[in-house]
Amino acid sequence: MILRRALGWMVAIGTTLAACGGSPPPPSPPSPPKPAAAPKPVASKPPEPPPAPEVNYEARGRRDPFESPDSRQVGAGGGPTVTAARLTGIVRGSQTTLALVETADGIGYILKTGDTLGDGRLVEIGADSVVFTVVPKPGSTTNRVTLKLASN
Repeated sequence: MILRRALGWMVAIGTTLAACGGSPPPPSPPSPPKPAAAPKPVASKPPEPPPAPEVNYEARGRRDPFESPDSRQVGAGGGPTVTAARLTGIVRGSQTTLALVETADGIGYILKTGDTLGDGRLVEIGADSVVFTVVPKPGSTTNRVTLKLASN
């Protein structure tokens, strides 16, 4: 029944168009196929990270925190030397004895026997002095340097 009605309506529309001198609209041409999207190129290597910012540090008399203490020049290059250091204290504990040594650039070190400081190795801690062995300099008669506590 529904099919008959739809068919009737189509006939009626076609008859009305023919009576008016009109013709049904021409069928629209098929639309051209859409071009396929171009494949994206595959990156062969990852993008490079941006360069690291440059670090500017003004020492103003302080030690540079970006410089490793081990990388500093020893001796004539400006690093600590035993002969330029001074003994500021001796700490005696039940297990060990420590020496408090300050270098010429104001940096303090806590050393025990066997530790190195600049160009020397601490070999002995006495009651009021410490003894370092150093590489003998040309013309020197000894390879030992003794630092004594300053008396107040």
